[in-house]
Amino acid sequence: MTVPEVEGSTAPAFAAVREAFESNLAGGAEIGAALSVYLHGEKVVDLWGGVADPEHARPWQRNTLQAVYSTTKGATSACALLLVQRGELDLDAPVSDYWPEFAQQGKGAIPVRWLLSHRAGLPVLDRPVPLADALAWDPMTEALAAQRPSWEPGTEHGYHALTYGWLVGEVVRRVTGSSLGTFFRKEIAEPLGLDFWIGLPASEHHRVSRIVEPRPDPDASAAMDLDALPEELRDILGAFTDPTSLTSRAYTCVEPRMDHNSPDVLSAEIPATNGVCTAEALARFYAALLGEVDGHRLLGPDALAPATTEQAAGKDRILRIPVRWSAGFALATPQSPWLPPGMFGFSGLGGSLGFADPETGIAFGYVMNRLGDGMTPDPRAAGLVTATMNAVKAN
Repeated sequence: MTVPEVEGSTAPAFAAVREAFESNLAGGAEIGAALSVYLHGEKVVDLWGGVADPEHARPWQRNTLQAVYSTTKGATSACALLLVQRGELDLDAPVSDYWPEFAQQGKGAIPVRWLLSHRAGLPVLDRPVPLADALAWDPMTEALAAQRPSWEPGTEHGYHALTYGWLVGEVVRRVTGSSLGTFFRKEIAEPLGLDFWIGLPASEHHRVSRIVEPRPDPDASAAMDLDALPEELRDILGAFTDPTSLTSRAYTCVEPRMDHNSPDVLSAEIPATNGVCTAEALARFYAALLGEVDGHRLLGPDALAPATTEQAAGKDRILRIPVRWSAGFALATPQSPWLPPGMFGFSGLGGSLGFADPETGIAFGYVMNRLGDGMTPDPRAAGLVTATMNAVKAN
């Protein structure tokens, strides 16, 4: 299949970013992808290319949408911080002040801040919820309200891979009376003109790029000798392959697993993982967190501070690697030296990435449909970020 030519534009100073994007496509690392970068509220990169649906040879277009997995969490977090800015939500108040049923199983003192920084101890459920119930919302929030924490809240941090969206989303719903997806659309997406959805209308499904997952290699898995691996890697792989571990259970609290190509999954509101957007909307969202974009800014400096300030750091109970969490976002670590040290943002399963860097004024959005293996930092995103930051430094 012939890969369509890369379309879009870049400011002259960012020509090398286009070259890096073209290289990913030409070298076969991508099937279809898009990239957008804002600098101090102005768009300087807007690129797309490749194939949105390999089965039907549908080309990637300017308005192609992509499911971005956990990159969704940044949008969910911004909803909570917007309520903080308005004085309607207190990060240090108990969650149960807004959601009384949450106080079950000794959770009455857990503050909202711990939900946002993955310290609540609720990444798993004792009994996985059927997919149909998870898509319906209330059964999942009821299960989380009744769940006992897996560790003493506040003492450790562990990535709430799926539960994060229902936990934060239910707090937003209790405060506003609106679902998380509705609040995001009315208060953030529509004012900014973002092509970004948490709960995609059926009328927009035809624009969604089809996710292509990596093919498993059963021979390689069978031949793997965990004992021969370095201790750190052995710990990570062991946690992800042991179905009884907290790590595995955090990703399997819904059964069967969610298929992000499914219309039912795209239409539901799953605020940890089923956001759908263009790269341009993702970058524009982060640009509006940093400052004004066409006269509109999401968060002022005081409300943004929790997003950029470390709340927890060290080896994560779920991910089994060192991470740094702010209230709602991931922060840079030495394990990803290509990211600017002051960034805040979120990556998604397989490679999508959105972040902002207050020091340089960069806001970055990258989406793609070929999922990476997820075990190492995605080289496609790393190359694009490196080219972007080099362009900023050179000018």
